[in-house]
Amino acid sequence: MNRNALSQNSEDFGDVNREILTVKNVRVFRPWEAKQFIKAIPKKENRTNFEALLYSGMRYKETQRLLEKPEMFEPNNHRIHLNSYAIRKKKIKMKERYVILNPIGVRVIEAYIEQQHPLPNYGAWRKNLKRWARFANIDDRRLSPKTTRKSYEGWLVTSYPDMSNIVFISQGHTDMVALRHYVTLPFTPQDKLDMKEFIYGWEP
Repeated sequence: MNRNALSQNSEDFGDVNREILTVKNVRVFRPWEAKQFIKAIPKKENRTNFEALLYSGMRYKETQRLLEKPEMFEPNNHRIHLNSYAIRKKKIKMKERYVILNPIGVRVIEAYIEQQHPLPNYGAWRKNLKRWARFANIDDRRLSPKTTRKSYEGWLVTSYPDMSNIVFISQGHTDMVALRHYVTLPFTPQDKLDMKEFIYGWEP
């Protein structure tokens, strides 16, 4: 799997208003940032956990519960079948769904389940993200455990605009109004080329 490099920490910026991408105040990575970030994570098990969150686009709790119920992973179907056990948040209307994976996502989830290295609590993961951003020399503003989910969703919607509804269902959204936050993200032409490496082979 390609593990190239990412960017810059806000402390190093002369201009603290340097543009970062956000959706609902949560950081969205450009593909080059994600590559650099992954490369900067020191331990293999943490890189695998980060990539499991990224390539599945699942919520943090859903990814944690996958280790408890690994049978939800269906590698031959390129799917994760999230049931009501995994989706327990009351305000979420969709209590069951299939998460679509591309071939890289299948390999990442296989590694995640095989290594059995649980994700820490939400707050600890947020601190890890900030620390790894410094290692990667990347702006750490608005980094959140939701960053991986929102980044991958943004890349999919940008790359497959005619399948936005399917992307949203796979991600567990019922409010299609939220789509406007993703379709207007100002990705550059180079970003759009680079994101193909991450989403190649994703299909319903």
